[in-house]
Amino acid sequence: MNMIQSKTFGARLFRVLNLIILAVLAFSCFYPLWYTFCVSLSSKAAAEGGLVTLYPIGVNTDSYGLIMGDDAFWTSFFISVKRVVFGTVWTMIVIIMMAYPLSKTKRQYKPRNILMWILIFCMLFNGGTIPWFITVKNYGLIDTMAALVLSGSVPVFNVILLMNFFRNLPSDLEEAAVVDGAGPWTILWKIVVPCSMPVIATVILFTSVGYWNEYFQGLVLMNKESNYPLQTYIRQITVQIPVGVTLTTEQYQALAAHSNKSLEAAKVFIALIPMLIIYPFLQKYFVTGITLGAVKE
Repeated sequence: MNMIQSKTFGARLFRVLNLIILAVLAFSCFYPLWYTFCVSLSSKAAAEGGLVTLYPIGVNTDSYGLIMGDDAFWTSFFISVKRVVFGTVWTMIVIIMMAYPLSKTKRQYKPRNILMWILIFCMLFNGGTIPWFITVKNYGLIDTMAALVLSGSVPVFNVILLMNFFRNLPSDLEEAAVVDGAGPWTILWKIVVPCSMPVIATVILFTSVGYWNEYFQGLVLMNKESNYPLQTYIRQITVQIPVGVTLTTEQYQALAAHSNKSLEAAKVFIALIPMLIIYPFLQKYFVTGITLGAVKE
């Protein structure tokens, strides 16, 4: 009886400790987001003085009004949306078509080893910013959406991730499709891709987050501020007095009321919102399992 009680107590203690650890981890993940939101809503004195902890102090929305009150914000926002949509679709098509033949053996696809060495070399060694910029410029892509999409549309890590997943799919699926008369394109898009939705959803999330958060390409490849994506735009926002313009006392007070910390926090929070909306729709694929037993040996 004592042994049973001891086991029961041990199980309860484990559950309590596990709950505490998970609560601490959850809080450590959530608190930075909440703190950023609180700072973005706080007054200049509270933000600059480091007084904000668990709730906003001197609540105001001046930082959000400063960012969102300009038409340039919405222009850059929709540029980023188009970049994520077009870039993710294009990148997924490219890496799926690259990963599928590379998942075959050398006997099935002879150039496989050579192409793999090229991919690994490109992943380990970068050509540099200047050759990259010159290449994009020579193709006439400066100040175009194509520059924001094509200049980084083949992430080698994601290709290898998909390749390894395709390699682990049951070979009986493709053999059965070949017997039924299916060709390589039919096998890829109607059998391999539907069976690979967990990893494809993961790569879609990686790709969309990468396109959304990337700012350096917009800074280098866009000459006009009207072509900046959102991340590049919000990094360029500053509260400053225009050169050659005389401001009234009220205008000086309005500028002085803004806090750089609150403004930066508002930038970060605005940039997080779209990804926070997208993630729940893709989350279910992370807990689905890697490969379902479609074929029984």
